[in-house]
Amino acid sequence: MSRIAARFAAVKQAGRGALIPFLEAWDPDHATSMEILRGMPGAGADLIEIGMPFTDPMADGPIVQAAGKRGLKAGVKVRHVLTMVRDFRVDDDATPIVLMGYLNPILSYGPEKFCIDAAAAGVDGLIIVDLPPEESDKLLPFATANGLDFIRLVAPTTNDARLPQVMNGSSGFIYYVSITGITGTRSATTKHLAEAIPRVRKATDLPIAIGFGVRTPAQAAEASRIADAAVVASALIETLAANLDENGQARPGAAGVVLAQVRDLAKAVRQAQS
Repeated sequence: MSRIAARFAAVKQAGRGALIPFLEAWDPDHATSMEILRGMPGAGADLIEIGMPFTDPMADGPIVQAAGKRGLKAGVKVRHVLTMVRDFRVDDDATPIVLMGYLNPILSYGPEKFCIDAAAAGVDGLIIVDLPPEESDKLLPFATANGLDFIRLVAPTTNDARLPQVMNGSSGFIYYVSITGITGTRSATTKHLAEAIPRVRKATDLPIAIGFGVRTPAQAAEASRIADAAVVASALIETLAANLDENGQARPGAAGVVLAQVRDLAKAVRQAQS
């Protein structure tokens, strides 16, 4: 059983949903992002999503875009993201790690080599935002051959006829994009989620995580109750950004402030009835 499947099974056994916090690699520097990554499991993260900075992040809102720019300015490359995961695995062999990013850097790295190296580093799954199902053969065979879960995005505009095509080859969990548009700009209503998630469940047996609009502990609790997990990204990055100095460097204790926010989110998710 993969780490992702095992973690969702354990969370389900506990009668609750999962929390999946996000961090952008090397935002604003390697040391700070590594401190946040290492601290997330202890703060209550069930799975962790790491963003791979890219120069043209079409799905990202201004908050995540700014984080990616800071990471790129700090000098991050794809190989550095994999090294982060490898270093994390020295002390944590249980928490699932999912990389979220765009296809171009992976093509530059080499799709097969990327999947081999990612699996060796301890990565568990991939979310490739701009890879449509029709072009999955560019990466999916290599991911599957190396035991990496291939996590699909489902949008509110994904109709019933297209759902099976989107789900084809997917594993790990389904990422439900709760809003149309870019990350962190608004939130979906409970009514919308209550209508959308059962429709997606009819097309898959995989767990469903809700993201792209989950910011507060209350929203995380609601998302994890309606689906199987809540993904929180922009709110955590916004907190980190508020704890940077005028030169964009992390102030003392910046990572601790972000981890305190993860604890608040985790507490809310754990108190929510699944």
